[in-house]
This record gives sequence, structure tokens and C-alpha cells, in this order.
Amino acid sequence: AILGLMAMGQALVIMSKEIDLSVGSVYGLSGVAMIILTPELGVPGAIATALLIALLVGFLQGVAVAKGHLPSMIVTLGGLFTVRGIIYVWTGGSVHNFSQDARAHPLTRLFGGEIFGIDAAIFWLLAITLMLNLLLWATPFGNRLLATGGDAESAASRGVRTDRIKIGAFMLCSLLAGFAGIVTLAGNPQTHVTLGDLMELEAISAAVIGGCLLSGGRGSLIGAVLGAFIVTSFRYELIALGAPSSWFITFVGIVLIVAVIFNQKLARRLGQRV
Repeated sequence: AILGLMAMGQALVIMSKEIDLSVGSVYGLSGVAMIILTPELGVPGAIATALLIALLVGFLQGVAVAKGHLPSMIVTLGGLFTVRGIIYVWTGGSVHNFSQDARAHPLTRLFGGEIFGIDAAIFWLLAITLMLNLLLWATPFGNRLLATGGDAESAASRGVRTDRIKIGAFMLCSLLAGFAGIVTLAGNPQTHVTLGDLMELEAISAAVIGGCLLSGGRGSLIGAVLGAFIVTSFRYELIALGAPSSWFITFVGIVLIVAVIFNQKLARRLGQRV
């Protein structure tokens, strides 16, 4: 569920013909912010502030890409290191755990507890998947997002504010990454400063496996969730087999390369230029 949330955000950015390498760091920053700010702001205030921080990161990166006409890979790579550095500076290298009162708070239990014996994260994933699919396929934003990724110049000539669309996609991506971090720590409030490290690669792999074309304009949010299921299932299968953790990172790298090759062939078949 956690990777599925992040993969859907990544899918939205990829559909706009961009990419976001900072989601793992944003995931970590939002989770750490929630824990650090809870003693001063309470659980509701800490969650709201953590989500606002994630939105701000997405907004700044989106503006740099859309208004500054900078490559999204470079902007978000810089964001990855900057946000990770902020985590280290803010925490001093260590993060305190939730208090017992914070763990028992209704909001914490809503995000990280269980409903009918099933992790609440699953229900959040289902609800957000439904909402985002409605946004993508039943609203002007979704139509404009796909048009922007398919042919930005053509979309702009028809009155689409492609810069606003891309900024919105980056904000949604960061918001989903931040929300995933909050859901993670609400259910298991044991954290560290490396929280979310390399998760951006898993999110990209899940989105590409799920059918998102790196050339933009085409993709599936449900496919991204299924891609996350495949990636995560392989992780747990390796754990069950007793394989070293490094094997999973190797698998992600291989899958990403294979998916990109398949992606390019599919894009050519569809008549698009990668």
C-alpha cells in the first residue's frame, strides 16, 4: 500500500513527461516532521504541517521545472539531496519515537491502525486510487495532464496551461509521498534518518512496470499499484528465501532497465518519440 501510494504520484508526473527522483526523501521528511512536531503541535497539527511541507517541496520543484524550464531529473535529483540533508540537519542524526499518548490518538489509529483486521493503509490506498482515477479520467485536469505529456506544444496551442498542470502533478506526487510517510509511521512509529532511502527507484519501477510510458501522455494508476504489488512481492519472497537485501536492489535495477527497454519499444509502436 505504501509503495502503491508513491507509485501513483510518480505515475502522474511521468504522464506529464517528467520524473521525480525526490519522493523517497520527501517520504522520509514528512514522516520525520510528523514525529518531531507532535510534542509542540499535537498529532493533528503535526500531520497537517508534514503534508504542507510535502506540498511545498512539490510546488518548488514544479515551479523550477515548469517556469524555469529546467530538466526535471536534475531538479528532483537536487531535491533528493537537499531534502535528505534537511532531515539530517533537523534531526541531528537521530529521531525520537512517538509518545504513548500520540500512538493512542484517534488520527494515529485512523492512519496506522487496523480496520476489520486489515491494515488501514490498504483502505487508504483503495480510496485514493479511486479518487485519483476519477481525477484522471473524469475531470479536465486529467485530460490536460495527458495532453501535456503527449504533446505540450499542441496542448498549449489549445489553451492548456501546461506549466500549471506540471506544477500540479509535482505537488500531487510529493503530497502522496508525504502521506505515505505519515501512514507508515502512524502504523510503526520507529524511524531513522535514512527513512525512504532509495524508495524513489522502487516507485519509478512500479510506475513503469504498471504501464506508464516515459515519453509521457499514457499511463495507468491502477497499473502503478499493480506494479508496486509486483515489486513488493518480490521483496518479501527474497526475504522468505533468506537472500541478502542487496539482491532486492539488484532486482529493482534490472527490472527498471528491462521496463525502460520495453517502454521504448512500446512507445515506438504507438508512434511516439522517446
